[in-house]
Formats: sequence, C-alpha cells, structure tokens
Amino acid sequence: MPTAPPATPTATAAGRRPRVALAMRQDAASAVLDDAALTALGAVCDLAPGPVLDDLTTGRARAVLAGTELLVTGWGCPPLDEDVLAAAPRLRAVVHTAGSVRSHITPACWERGIEVSSAAAANALPVAEYTVAMILLSGKHVLERARAYRTARLRDDWLATPRNVGNHRRTIGLLSASLVGRRVVELLRPYDFDVQVYDPYLDDADTADLGVRRAALPDLFATCDVVSVHTPLLDATRGLVSRELLRSMRPGATLINTSRGAVVDQAALTEVLRAGRIRAVLDVTDPEQLPADDPLWDCENALITPHLAGSQGNEWRRLAEHAIAETARWAAGEGFAHAVRPERLAYLA
Repeated sequence: MPTAPPATPTATAAGRRPRVALAMRQDAASAVLDDAALTALGAVCDLAPGPVLDDLTTGRARAVLAGTELLVTGWGCPPLDEDVLAAAPRLRAVVHTAGSVRSHITPACWERGIEVSSAAAANALPVAEYTVAMILLSGKHVLERARAYRTARLRDDWLATPRNVGNHRRTIGLLSASLVGRRVVELLRPYDFDVQVYDPYLDDADTADLGVRRAALPDLFATCDVVSVHTPLLDATRGLVSRELLRSMRPGATLINTSRGAVVDQAALTEVLRAGRIRAVLDVTDPEQLPADDPLWDCENALITPHLAGSQGNEWRRLAEHAIAETARWAAGEGFAHAVRPERLAYLA
C-alpha cells in the first residue's frame, strides 16, 4: 500500500506554488486546455513541462510523477492505482476537468487521503441547457411540425393547432435530483411549468428548497408531459426506465435522456416509439454508438443526437476555468470548492 502521509485541507503552505502535472488523453488536453488556459494554470502552480501524461507507466511519466503534488486530469486519464501512487509519493490532490471520476480515482487514492475535485457541476450546465431547450421544443411539437411543413411546403392553419401543443402549464418530470437535474430545475423557474421530481434520496427540506413536487416513480411517468432522465448509471438504475413505465406515459408525451443509455430499456422504448405512443429525445443510447441497422434510427418520433449535450466547443473553457480556480484554491490552502466525497460515490455518475 502507498505509505505517503494522508493529505490535509492545507496540503501546501499559502503562497507556495505546488508542482502540477497533466494526465489525460492528448486530444482531451488540446481541447480543454488551450494556450491561454495553460498560461493561466501556470500562473498559479509550477506546471511540469512537456507532453501531457497519457501513459503513467513510462520512464518519463514516472520521473514527472515523482515530484508531482497535484494532478490535473481529464478524459482518458489512466487509473491512479497503487502502482501509480507508489511512483508519486508527493501526490496530495487531483483536479478533474470532466465529470465522473470513477474511471481513474481508485480506492488506493482514498486510502492515501488524496483530495479530489471534479468539474461535474461545470459540465452539468450545458446538459441542463440542452434539456430545457428540448423541453421547450417538444412542447411546441417543433420536429414533427417542421417535417410536415417541409413536406407540404405550405403553412398549416395556426388557429386549428391542437390543444396538446404548447408550453403553458405543462407537467415536467425529472428522474433524479442530480447535479444536472438540479440545474434543470433552476433553469425552468422562469417558465410556467409544474415540475415534479422522483429521487429516493430527496427529503422534504430539499424538495421545498428546490421548489418542486416530489412524485413516486410510476406517477412521474403516468402524469407528466415530459420525463427527463438525469440519474447516473448504477447497478440499481440499469434498466430503471422499464417497459411498464414507458407504456404508462401519456400519448404524445416525450422522454428525454441525457444521462446514460442503459438506464432505459431500449428495446421497450423502441417498441413504444414504433407504436407511435410517445416521442423521445435521446442524447445517449445503449450502446453509445448505435449500429447502423438499429430500428431506433427509423423512428421518426425520436430525435437522436451524438452525445453532444455535455461540454463541447467554447464550453470547454468553463472546464479549464474550473481547473485553474481549484488549483489556485488548493495552492492557497483553502481546499476545493467542488470536492468529491468518497461516501457519495455510490450516488454519483
């Protein structure tokens, strides 16, 4: 086991520049940490020179790790296992520039007492924005009406619009009060919606603070115009959105999934979509890359996007800013603003 002493909230003396290295895929580093971000990061720490570490077993990586106190990690960071930690005796903290830390933060990290920060909250905002946009578009039946307009090349009679079209007092159901789910609640406040949430860990006080109504899982699906999935993929949530729940949705209701494809019974969803009962907006599927012949592609009442809701393009800047700010806080002995707690790992994505 690693024998380095446990980290403390004041792992560096205030004003001292910690030794920092980058560990992630090369393309992830190029996307998230551009030259301006690297300059800003280098202003608050002693940043190791040279290529980013994407393989922690090489001689160069071991030489860099020997003096590293804080790792800035990202997509594709190798697991920080006992062998890696043995080569990094001074490592006290990890700042992750993406959301989930499950793939690289190992039990050995928690046993070492390493402090961990994640950009999950920063990455939650674009996912929540995507969700709200899709809620509003689905309420106006934009996709099918645009398709009909393109086909007919004539405007329909707007005074004959069906009463089920529009966003006035629609009922929105959120599956999980996760980081993304909570941001969706915040962004929906200006709208005239009734927002319900199913989350077994949501108590009365939290429900009141969010300003939502708590709903049982069957009621959420049976009564809401839109159900948006925000639960992490855990053993307990795999296939949680079952055939029974999907069949119980109101005719014309919309299912939105920006979480993980495997949370939904995809065969059942395809069946319900092909029957024309509901509509779906899917930013994630199971598998992530659908086979070319998957019947979901042929469902005109399903919008499938290529996992684009999370941070992309100029939104990567927010992830870089998170890393810089958290590194600066840790260097000043202030601790992380967005610390990951090991006791919460069972409920996190």
